[in-house]
Amino acid sequence: MTDFSIAIIGGGNMARSLIGGLIADGMDARRIRVSDPDANQLTRLREQFQVSTFVSNIEAARDADVVLLAVKPQVARSVVIELGPAVEKARPLIISIIAGLREADLQRWLGFDAAIVRTMPNTPALVQAGATALHANVSVSDGQREIAETIMRAVGITVWLVDEAHMDTVTALSGSGPAYFFLVMEHLERAAVELGLPADTARLLTLQTAFGAAKMALESPEDAATLRRRVTSPGGTTEQALRVFEEHKLGEIFKLAVAAARQRGSDLAEQIGGG
Repeated sequence: MTDFSIAIIGGGNMARSLIGGLIADGMDARRIRVSDPDANQLTRLREQFQVSTFVSNIEAARDADVVLLAVKPQVARSVVIELGPAVEKARPLIISIIAGLREADLQRWLGFDAAIVRTMPNTPALVQAGATALHANVSVSDGQREIAETIMRAVGITVWLVDEAHMDTVTALSGSGPAYFFLVMEHLERAAVELGLPADTARLLTLQTAFGAAKMALESPEDAATLRRRVTSPGGTTEQALRVFEEHKLGEIFKLAVAAARQRGSDLAEQIGGG
């Protein structure tokens, strides 16, 4: 389903990834419009994808079926307030990928009863391997839900949330989650080097092990705990390593870390909405 027109407000990395994913899925580049204050950014997008580009957000959004907000949180309020009167008559689907911007604040800034889908993609979307949670307000039709899913599925998997309040937990899990895995990879690689492996060998083995474990988990119907038990032989090397993790309460550390990220996400949302 790519027979809709979309205006992407903000031409940064995530916008570039979405454009590339949509075109790869068969969307006509002529249906995609992008606005950004950086003329050089627009030139690069136009040359790479042959999309229509605009310095004016209002011109880009005019008569579009979907307006996707991909600007930085600190400028979100001014951008949305400017767009509100310009899109009120056409009433497009509004999709926000702005971290921390809650539906109620977006609705208030728009100034009318808009159909809004709030999303939380993560950075692996930049390589079409993202995980995106979506929440639709009551004004979003079934057809618009399908469009929103089509757009975000172009850069990875999608899941729908019934309760928008869960978005803070999603932010702490999949939004911040890539950094957690990078940290684990960083420490595994460092430990291997300190134990004598050449740095390039440690890096390659770390990356492929992380990739292989994720691929096994994705392709298996079993949960992570079952997969872990299956590669843990009694009295073996893996069991010894896992025992150290348990002794140092790794599970509690992860729980505290995710809870801290969730709380920070909630605090930032309050700041953005108040701004």
